[in-house]
Amino acid sequence: MRIIAGPCQHESIGRSGEIAEHCKQICDKYGVEYIFKASFDKANRTSIDGVRGLGLPPTLHAFIDLKHEIPGLKILTDVHTVDQIRSLSYQGSGGAVDVLQIPAFLCRQTDLIVEACKTDKIVNIKKGQFLAPWDVEGILSKTKKAKEVWITERGTSFGYNNLVVDFNGLQYMLDNYSVPIVFDATHSCQKPGGSGKSSGGNRAWVPGLTRAAAALGVSNFFLEVHADPDNAPSDGPNMLKLTDFDNVIENIMEFSYAQHRNNN
Repeated sequence: MRIIAGPCQHESIGRSGEIAEHCKQICDKYGVEYIFKASFDKANRTSIDGVRGLGLPPTLHAFIDLKHEIPGLKILTDVHTVDQIRSLSYQGSGGAVDVLQIPAFLCRQTDLIVEACKTDKIVNIKKGQFLAPWDVEGILSKTKKAKEVWITERGTSFGYNNLVVDFNGLQYMLDNYSVPIVFDATHSCQKPGGSGKSSGGNRAWVPGLTRAAAALGVSNFFLEVHADPDNAPSDGPNMLKLTDFDNVIENIMEFSYAQHRNNN
């Protein structure tokens, strides 16, 4: 089992360190692999006024410091351009990030995917909200040179400003693709479209969705977490409170065990 968890964007070494250390301790308690997630640039904000992040150089230095402070920490970050991938692969900085993530809106960008797959890093591709589960086959056709590829489900567009989780689609991907399937429970709770902090999502749905996915057979989860999500610079309404992380992971383990027991 694998848990990817962290803030929407890197805000400071103190904030990221607090989240990474707490999440890793919880995952270690349950014997689960942990990968810290944070973005250096939120390039897909709805408004020009949206907070985008600290940028690549300072965030990269922070990632290196985090790895020194927290032994064994693995890190995932998202990339938006070929140049960013090359920067993260340069000698001296290549060890700062273990997983490159292709954002959902860019999941069909051939050059971006191919360049990411040339690196020695794992590539996590967010399935676009606009794609059918069987369309993932086209994405995977571009990843033949990759070290390892994951596909992440993060909700499907359902009318305007709304997402739903298609568990039939999750089952299809589990049954038909040989790559790990990740369920992003927090982005699946978004209300996309610039509605802002007051009504941009509903984190109360996260525990139930993770339990359902675990019972279905999903063993890899993506969760955005924050010590104070209501005051986070982005994605606050759908981010899990750090204090609730332990309970969510415990639930995932319980429902995963029940699913495994029923299958045997």
